[in-house]
Amino acid sequence: MRDIPIFTTQSGIASLILREIPAKQTAYIHLQSSLTPEELLSECVDFCRAAGAEKIYATGHPILQKYPLYTVIIGMRGMVEYVGETECALFPVTQKTWPEFCKIYNEKMASVPTANTLQLMDREKYEKGAYFVHKEGLLQGIGMVSDNRVFAVAACQKGAGRKVLAALCKALSGEEILLDVAENNLPAMTLYARCGFIKTEEKSRWYKVL
Repeated sequence: MRDIPIFTTQSGIASLILREIPAKQTAYIHLQSSLTPEELLSECVDFCRAAGAEKIYATGHPILQKYPLYTVIIGMRGMVEYVGETECALFPVTQKTWPEFCKIYNEKMASVPTANTLQLMDREKYEKGAYFVHKEGLLQGIGMVSDNRVFAVAACQKGAGRKVLAALCKALSGEEILLDVAENNLPAMTLYARCGFIKTEEKSRWYKVL
């Protein structure tokens, strides 16, 4: 199911993220511009429900504060030197191994707030920065990076998160590392704190509207 970057009604403009409906029955709404935001939200919710969403989260306007807070997306910054060294090796994902990467990613990210479900059709968009992390033939984890930004870190062995992150740093373009993380993703927040990352900004607040 395709997202709708510009969803326009008489009440205003929003963005609808619908791609998670087939896998998780979940939709996301970003309110963009409206003089009657309550009406716009209601129209967006009705559309998402008609598309099959059973859980809906929204961001982008103060009116959402009356709903339960789902998560806060935090921007963080770190330095490669504080992550440390690792003997783990990076193996770029290929067309042949993309289905395996998707399977592992979706299993590991299933419970992470706002995490996308990867699909086979996403290969051209994400494959270039996707990696398996191995040590002595044993898969330690997977990750996705681009330039100096980390988009995903997932450990496949207990306690391997830091090793996986350190390996991914080898594919970054500089010494500074940028990433976004859901504040209630406690394992990730703990890992990044141990690696010296600091919070730089609050990117968005998502509220449960259904």
